[in-house]
Amino acid sequence: MNEARQPIYLFSDSQLLFWREETRLFLDSVRALISSKSPRAAYVGASNGDDPRFYSIFEAAMESITISERRMIHSAFSDADRRFVVDADLVLLAGGDIERGWRVINDTGLGELLIRKYAEGAVLMGISAGAAQLGLFALREGAESAAGLIEMLRLVPFIVGSHEEHEDWTNLRSTIEACDGKAIGIGIPSGGGMAYHPDGSVQALRRTLHEFTSVNGRIRERLLIPPAEGADLSGRSH
Repeated sequence: MNEARQPIYLFSDSQLLFWREETRLFLDSVRALISSKSPRAAYVGASNGDDPRFYSIFEAAMESITISERRMIHSAFSDADRRFVVDADLVLLAGGDIERGWRVINDTGLGELLIRKYAEGAVLMGISAGAAQLGLFALREGAESAAGLIEMLRLVPFIVGSHEEHEDWTNLRSTIEACDGKAIGIGIPSGGGMAYHPDGSVQALRRTLHEFTSVNGRIRERLLIPPAEGADLSGRSH
Protein backbone atom coordinates (compact mmCIF):
# COMPACT_ATOMS: atom_id res chain seq x y z
CA MET A 1 0.00 0.00 0.00
CA ASN A 2 1.19 3.53 -0.80
CA GLU A 3 2.07 5.17 2.51
CA ALA A 4 1.46 8.72 1.25
CA ARG A 5 -1.76 10.03 2.74
CA GLN A 6 -4.70 10.14 0.36
CA PRO A 7 -7.67 12.50 0.14
CA ILE A 8 -10.61 11.74 2.42
CA TYR A 9 -13.93 11.74 0.57
CA LEU A 10 -17.15 12.85 2.25
CA PHE A 11 -20.49 12.41 0.49
CA SER A 12 -23.97 13.57 1.43
CA ASP A 13 -25.50 10.41 -0.04
CA SER A 14 -24.59 7.59 -2.42
CA GLN A 15 -25.09 9.55 -5.66
CA LEU A 16 -21.39 10.31 -6.11
CA LEU A 17 -20.59 6.60 -6.07
CA PHE A 18 -22.15 6.48 -9.54
CA TRP A 19 -21.58 10.02 -10.77
CA ARG A 20 -20.12 10.45 -14.23
CA GLU A 21 -18.46 13.65 -15.29
CA GLU A 22 -18.87 13.56 -19.04
CA THR A 23 -18.00 9.90 -19.74
CA ARG A 24 -15.75 9.17 -16.79
CA LEU A 25 -16.92 7.78 -13.46
CA PHE A 26 -15.86 9.93 -10.54
CA LEU A 27 -14.80 6.75 -8.74
CA ASP A 28 -12.25 6.12 -11.49
CA SER A 29 -10.24 9.02 -10.05
CA VAL A 30 -10.41 7.37 -6.63
CA ARG A 31 -9.39 3.98 -8.01
CA ALA A 32 -6.36 5.62 -9.63
CA LEU A 33 -5.04 6.49 -6.16
CA ILE A 34 -4.77 2.81 -5.24
CA SER A 35 -1.63 1.11 -6.48
CA SER A 36 -2.61 -2.46 -5.62
CA LYS A 37 -3.55 -4.64 -8.57
CA SER A 38 -6.01 -6.53 -6.35
CA PRO A 39 -7.38 -3.86 -4.02
CA ARG A 40 -9.61 -4.59 -1.05
CA ALA A 41 -12.59 -2.43 -0.12
CA ALA A 42 -14.26 -2.53 3.31
CA TYR A 43 -17.77 -1.28 4.08
CA VAL A 44 -18.59 -0.31 7.67
CA GLY A 45 -22.36 -0.54 8.05
CA ALA A 46 -22.61 0.15 11.79
CA SER A 47 -24.62 3.36 11.36
CA ASN A 48 -27.39 1.57 9.44
CA GLY A 49 -27.41 -1.62 11.50
CA ASP A 50 -25.47 -3.60 8.89
CA ASP A 51 -28.39 -3.41 6.46
CA PRO A 52 -27.53 -5.60 3.44
CA ARG A 53 -29.58 -3.39 1.11
CA PHE A 54 -27.12 -0.54 1.53
CA TYR A 55 -24.15 -2.85 1.27
CA SER A 56 -25.44 -3.95 -2.14
CA ILE A 57 -25.15 -0.32 -3.32
CA PHE A 58 -21.51 -0.31 -2.22
CA GLU A 59 -20.91 -3.60 -4.01
CA ALA A 60 -22.29 -2.20 -7.26
CA ALA A 61 -20.10 0.89 -6.95
CA MET A 62 -16.96 -1.16 -6.31
CA GLU A 63 -17.81 -3.50 -9.19
CA SER A 64 -17.90 -0.48 -11.51
CA ILE A 65 -14.20 0.17 -10.77
CA THR A 66 -13.26 -3.53 -10.80
CA ILE A 67 -12.69 -3.95 -7.06
CA SER A 68 -13.86 -7.51 -6.47
CA GLU A 69 -12.37 -8.12 -3.01
CA ARG A 70 -14.86 -6.40 -0.74
CA ARG A 71 -16.47 -7.12 2.60
CA MET A 72 -19.21 -5.91 4.90
CA ILE A 73 -17.57 -5.12 8.25
CA HIS A 74 -20.22 -6.04 10.81
CA SER A 75 -20.88 -4.25 14.07
CA ALA A 76 -19.64 -7.27 16.03
CA PHE A 77 -16.23 -6.59 14.41
CA SER A 78 -14.96 -10.14 14.35
CA ASP A 79 -11.30 -11.09 14.04
CA ALA A 80 -11.91 -11.81 10.35
CA ASP A 81 -13.41 -8.34 9.91
CA ARG A 82 -10.44 -6.76 11.65
CA ARG A 83 -7.97 -8.63 9.46
CA PHE A 84 -9.79 -7.48 6.34
CA VAL A 85 -9.70 -3.83 7.43
CA VAL A 86 -6.00 -4.12 8.28
CA ASP A 87 -5.32 -5.10 4.66
CA ALA A 88 -7.95 -2.85 3.03
CA ASP A 89 -7.01 -0.18 0.49
CA LEU A 90 -10.36 1.60 0.76
CA VAL A 91 -12.75 1.88 3.70
CA LEU A 92 -16.22 3.41 3.47
CA LEU A 93 -18.24 4.45 6.54
CA ALA A 94 -21.92 4.18 5.70
CA GLY A 95 -24.77 6.53 6.43
CA GLY A 96 -27.49 6.09 9.01
CA ASP A 97 -27.52 7.09 12.68
CA ILE A 98 -24.36 8.93 13.75
CA GLU A 99 -24.52 7.91 17.42
CA ARG A 100 -25.36 4.29 16.68
CA GLY A 101 -22.42 3.95 14.32
CA TRP A 102 -20.07 5.86 16.58
CA ARG A 103 -20.67 3.52 19.51
CA VAL A 104 -19.47 0.62 17.38
CA ILE A 105 -16.51 2.52 15.93
CA ASN A 106 -15.41 3.71 19.37
CA ASP A 107 -16.15 0.61 21.47
CA THR A 108 -14.59 -2.00 19.17
CA GLY A 109 -11.31 -0.21 18.52
CA LEU A 110 -12.23 0.28 14.86
CA GLY A 111 -11.70 4.02 15.24
CA GLU A 112 -8.04 3.62 16.20
CA LEU A 113 -7.57 1.27 13.27
CA LEU A 114 -9.12 3.77 10.85
CA ILE A 115 -6.75 6.48 12.04
CA ARG A 116 -3.86 4.12 11.43
CA LYS A 117 -5.20 3.15 8.00
CA TYR A 118 -5.32 6.80 6.97
CA ALA A 119 -1.71 7.31 8.05
CA GLU A 120 -0.72 4.23 6.04
CA GLY A 121 -2.27 5.56 2.83
CA ALA A 122 -5.70 3.93 2.66
CA VAL A 123 -8.53 5.85 1.00
CA LEU A 124 -11.27 6.70 3.51
CA MET A 125 -14.79 7.63 2.48
CA GLY A 126 -17.86 8.58 4.51
CA ILE A 127 -21.49 8.95 3.51
CA SER A 128 -23.77 11.20 5.60
CA ALA A 129 -23.34 9.82 9.15
CA GLY A 130 -20.03 8.34 8.04
CA ALA A 131 -18.91 11.76 6.81
CA ALA A 132 -19.74 13.28 10.20
CA GLN A 133 -17.81 10.51 11.96
CA LEU A 134 -14.66 11.39 10.03
CA GLY A 135 -14.96 14.99 11.22
CA LEU A 136 -14.62 16.76 14.57
CA PHE A 137 -17.87 16.54 16.53
CA ALA A 138 -21.52 15.58 16.39
CA LEU A 139 -24.29 16.72 18.71
CA ARG A 140 -26.42 14.15 20.50
CA GLU A 141 -30.04 14.17 19.42
CA GLY A 142 -31.96 16.76 21.41
CA ALA A 143 -28.82 18.32 22.93
CA GLU A 144 -28.06 22.02 22.63
CA SER A 145 -24.92 22.56 24.68
CA ALA A 146 -21.31 21.40 24.86
CA ALA A 147 -22.38 18.62 27.22
CA GLY A 148 -24.08 16.94 24.26
CA LEU A 149 -21.05 16.96 21.97
CA ILE A 150 -19.53 13.67 20.83
CA GLU A 151 -15.93 13.78 19.67
CA MET A 152 -15.49 12.00 16.34
CA LEU A 153 -12.39 10.67 14.53
CA ARG A 154 -11.05 14.19 13.82
CA LEU A 155 -9.39 13.14 10.58
CA VAL A 156 -11.17 16.01 8.84
CA PRO A 157 -10.87 19.28 10.83
CA PHE A 158 -14.50 20.33 10.38
CA ILE A 159 -17.92 19.58 11.78
CA VAL A 160 -19.66 17.93 8.84
CA GLY A 161 -23.37 18.12 8.06
CA SER A 162 -25.20 16.47 5.17
CA HIS A 163 -28.41 17.09 3.18
CA GLU A 164 -29.76 19.76 5.56
CA GLU A 165 -30.02 22.48 2.93
CA HIS A 166 -33.82 22.68 3.19
CA GLU A 167 -33.57 23.21 6.98
CA ASP A 168 -30.93 25.95 6.58
CA TRP A 169 -28.35 23.65 8.20
CA THR A 170 -30.00 24.00 11.61
CA ASN A 171 -28.29 20.99 13.19
CA LEU A 172 -24.89 21.96 11.82
CA ARG A 173 -25.27 25.50 13.13
CA SER A 174 -26.31 24.16 16.55
CA THR A 175 -23.25 21.93 16.70
CA ILE A 176 -20.95 24.85 15.89
CA GLU A 177 -22.62 26.94 18.61
CA ALA A 178 -22.22 24.08 21.10
CA CYS A 179 -18.47 24.28 20.39
CA ASP A 180 -18.57 27.97 21.39
CA GLY A 181 -17.96 28.81 17.76
CA LYS A 182 -14.41 27.45 17.84
CA ALA A 183 -14.94 24.93 15.02
CA ILE A 184 -15.67 25.41 11.34
CA GLY A 185 -18.64 23.57 9.87
CA ILE A 186 -19.12 22.35 6.33
CA GLY A 187 -22.52 21.45 4.94
CA ILE A 188 -22.71 19.03 2.02
CA PRO A 189 -26.00 19.30 0.10
CA SER A 190 -27.85 16.35 -1.39
CA GLY A 191 -25.98 14.81 -4.30
CA GLY A 192 -22.74 16.54 -3.36
CA GLY A 193 -19.47 15.75 -1.68
CA MET A 194 -16.09 17.06 -0.72
CA ALA A 195 -12.50 15.91 -0.85
CA TYR A 196 -10.24 16.83 2.05
CA HIS A 197 -6.69 16.73 0.72
CA PRO A 198 -3.53 15.93 2.71
CA ASP A 199 -2.34 19.54 2.33
CA GLY A 200 -5.45 20.72 4.19
CA SER A 201 -7.30 22.03 1.16
CA VAL A 202 -10.97 21.34 0.48
CA GLN A 203 -12.50 20.54 -2.89
CA ALA A 204 -16.22 20.70 -3.54
CA LEU A 205 -17.57 17.81 -5.60
CA ARG A 206 -20.60 18.21 -7.87
CA ARG A 207 -22.49 20.60 -5.56
CA THR A 208 -21.58 23.86 -3.83
CA LEU A 209 -20.45 23.40 -0.23
CA HIS A 210 -21.61 25.64 2.62
CA GLU A 211 -18.88 26.69 5.05
CA PHE A 212 -19.91 28.10 8.43
CA THR A 213 -17.73 30.02 10.86
CA SER A 214 -18.56 31.90 14.05
CA VAL A 215 -17.44 35.53 14.11
CA ASN A 216 -18.21 37.61 17.22
CA GLY A 217 -20.96 35.22 18.21
CA ARG A 218 -22.64 35.16 14.81
CA ILE A 219 -22.57 32.32 12.29
CA ARG A 220 -21.33 33.41 8.88
CA GLU A 221 -21.74 31.38 5.71
CA ARG A 222 -19.42 31.12 2.72
CA LEU A 223 -19.90 29.08 -0.44
CA LEU A 224 -17.24 26.77 -1.87
CA ILE A 225 -17.86 26.21 -5.57
CA PRO A 226 -16.97 22.92 -7.31
CA PRO A 227 -14.60 22.91 -10.31
CA ALA A 228 -16.18 23.47 -13.71
CA GLU A 229 -17.31 20.33 -15.50
CA GLY A 230 -14.40 18.67 -17.21
CA ALA A 231 -11.83 20.22 -14.86
CA ASP A 232 -9.06 18.17 -13.28
CA LEU A 233 -10.58 16.54 -10.19
CA SER A 234 -7.23 16.65 -8.45
CA GLY A 235 -7.57 20.43 -8.22
CA ARG A 236 -7.81 22.31 -4.92
CA SER A 237 -9.89 25.05 -3.39
CA HIS A 238 -10.29 26.68 0.03
